[in-house]
Amino acid sequence: MSAAPPVFGLILAGGASSRMHRDKATLLYGGKQQLDRACELAGRHVPQVYVSVRGNQLADPARAHRPVIVDSIDGAGPIVGIRSAFAYLPDVAWLVIACDLPYLTDAAVATLLSSRDPGVLATAYRSAHDGLPEPLCAVWEPAAAAALADYQAAGRQCPRKFLMQAGAHLLDPLDPRALDNVNTPEEYAAAIGVLEAPPPAQSMHLNIRYFALLREQAGRSEETIETSAATPADLYAELNARYGFALAREQLKVAVNGEFSEWTRPLFAGDGIVFIPPVSGG
Repeated sequence: MSAAPPVFGLILAGGASSRMHRDKATLLYGGKQQLDRACELAGRHVPQVYVSVRGNQLADPARAHRPVIVDSIDGAGPIVGIRSAFAYLPDVAWLVIACDLPYLTDAAVATLLSSRDPGVLATAYRSAHDGLPEPLCAVWEPAAAAALADYQAAGRQCPRKFLMQAGAHLLDPLDPRALDNVNTPEEYAAAIGVLEAPPPAQSMHLNIRYFALLREQAGRSEETIETSAATPADLYAELNARYGFALAREQLKVAVNGEFSEWTRPLFAGDGIVFIPPVSGG
C-alpha cells in the first residue's frame, strides 16, 4: 500500500470581503490579524502553509510576508483557490481553511487530519446548521484536482455542491460553532464579544468574621464561603445582598489577615476578612 500524500495548508484569503466592507484578513482578535491567526493554527498541524490570493493582492502587507499561491485558474470563488493550489503542487493534499473562521480550534483541525481518508476526494465536516459538507475546512486529496476541473468546466463553481456529489468522507463537528464564519460587521462584533470576553472569575474560599450588628444580622459570628469576589468591596456587596446589612460599606472598616486594608485590595484563597462596624458608646 502506497503512503498517503503529505498534507500542506492553504488559507483562503482572496475574497473581496464585500459584506464586511473591509478586508477580513486584517480583522483583529486579541491584537492579532485574522489571517495570521489562521496561518499559525494550520502551521501547528502541517509542515507548510500557503495563502491563497488574487493577483492584485500580492503587495498587500497582510499577505506579502507569507508564502502565497496566486489564483491561476479562470473563474471566481474558493474553487479557484483550491484548483490553483493543485496546479502549484499537484502531488500533495491540501488542508483548506477559510481565513474567516475565528472560532476554529486546534482540536477541530487535529480531528479532521486524524480522520482523513486519502481514498476519497476530500474529508470534511458536516455543517452543524444544515448537515451539508463544509468545503472550506477540509482536506482535499490530489485526485480531486481533475474532478474539480471537470466540475468547473461544466459551469459549476460551488465547492459545497461538489462535495455533495463527490462522496466525501464527512465528520460530525466536535464544537458546533467551530466552523461559523464571520462575514458582516455584526458577526464580527459578536465574535469579539465571545473570543475577547474576560475569563470567568475563579471561585475561592474565604474566612469571614462578623461583629456587633453585622453578627446579629448575619446570624453567625464567622463562616467560610465560596466566592469569586475579587476585593473586600465586592465581597461586602455579595454578603449585603445575602443578609441585608443595615450598615453601608462607608460606615465600616475592613481588615484582611489581621491588618487594616483598602477596600480595593485583591483577595486570595484562604484570606481571613473582618468587617468592623463603628464603635458605639460615649
